[in-house]
Amino acid sequence: MIAMISGIVASCDDFLQVDMKGQYTSESFFNSRENAIYATTGIYNSLYGSTLWIFGDVASDDAVKGGNAGDQADINDIDDFTASADNGVLNTYWQNAYETVARANNVIAYLPGIDMDEALKKRLIGEARFLRAYAYFNLVNIFGDIPLKLEPQNTMETIYVGLSDVATVYAQIESDLEEAVDVLPAAYPTERGRATKGAALALLAKTALYQKEYGDCITRIEELEALGVYALLESYENLFKVGAEDSTEVIFTLRYVDDEQVSLGNHLNVWFAPSIEGGYYFNAPTQSFVDAFNEETVDGEEDPRLDASIGRDGKTWFNGTTFSASWSEATGYLVKKYNEDMIPGKAKAQSLIPYHAIRYADVLLMKAEAFNETNRIPEAIDELNKVRERVNLPPVITANQSNLRAIIRMERRKELGFEFHRFFDLMRWGKEEAEKALAPQLTWTEPRFYFPIPQTEKDTNHAIQ
Repeated sequence: MIAMISGIVASCDDFLQVDMKGQYTSESFFNSRENAIYATTGIYNSLYGSTLWIFGDVASDDAVKGGNAGDQADINDIDDFTASADNGVLNTYWQNAYETVARANNVIAYLPGIDMDEALKKRLIGEARFLRAYAYFNLVNIFGDIPLKLEPQNTMETIYVGLSDVATVYAQIESDLEEAVDVLPAAYPTERGRATKGAALALLAKTALYQKEYGDCITRIEELEALGVYALLESYENLFKVGAEDSTEVIFTLRYVDDEQVSLGNHLNVWFAPSIEGGYYFNAPTQSFVDAFNEETVDGEEDPRLDASIGRDGKTWFNGTTFSASWSEATGYLVKKYNEDMIPGKAKAQSLIPYHAIRYADVLLMKAEAFNETNRIPEAIDELNKVRERVNLPPVITANQSNLRAIIRMERRKELGFEFHRFFDLMRWGKEEAEKALAPQLTWTEPRFYFPIPQTEKDTNHAIQ
């Protein structure tokens, strides 16, 4: 009997030395070129399903929550700036963004130890640094001071990370992007959609603009333009159709997959569509947004960006249908960008329409703004008019810096409507501009309004108690 028991113990001891099948540790996964690519691609996958629109659009004067009045009530609290730390929208965005950070941290930490082609390794790490910078850029502009997690979360020290101030977070974003610029290609012959040198330069320019470092913003944009890769697409409307992701205007975009099983289509197509198409009709455009389009083209027509951006009563929707104001209970308008014709035999959520996080028109308007703020008015007008010329608007002629500032800001609203920029623009432009657009809901607090860090993070991260 004793011999039998000892045999069982010995067998159990041997069994416990065997790694679990189908399970990976960091050491066992990051060991090949293939897994390095998989891990980096996984960072992009974490961007899927982003709710950035709730902050960029709904928290701005461009939209209200929309949808059924009682649905997604937490979005209302974002809209009127009463969201508390236990708001579900804040928690979801926070968790998703830090998932991006965590995946990027793993790639940055573990890829150097893999025996593989050095050029590819550096490029993949550069992609990870860009994506980490992109995640932190959005986080810092929504929440302000945040935990700056830069290592795999394997120890208490890397899990429990205290708050870094906004300037420190921006410094890290710039550091990551500088390294990305050095190793990323200007373009990919086959693997389109990955971060490029131009994307890193564009985000560096945007980071500089948000900190009012106008000279550096201009320098970065000039470096981007020297790549010779980017140009405005001739048709504004075509930017928001399948295939636009490969146009010369797109600098960084989120691409989607037509696969019902893995559900990686663009769900914005469902969130923003009318109920008659199986949509939830959220993110309803405001009358204020419509009224911003108060200029006619040189031919006396309406600015074509209005109907390319939103659905209006009596106007063409998709596939020959006519939009009805009754489809949007909140305002009578719905977002047209990210919507498309119903495809027979496919779910609405299988849309392949891309979301353009950064495009060249945005860069031109950033350059115009930076030129104007440094009193280089003729150069600012040149950049501004490039964007206006595309939609056949008359050229701007002014010698007044203040007037030009207002025109550039309005041009950003019209050109980039429902691409999730407006709220962040209002915040960086300051108290007067923000209160003019958002009062009385917004109570301005210096240096600007930030949403509260989610309670779940406060409960679990002992370093920020």
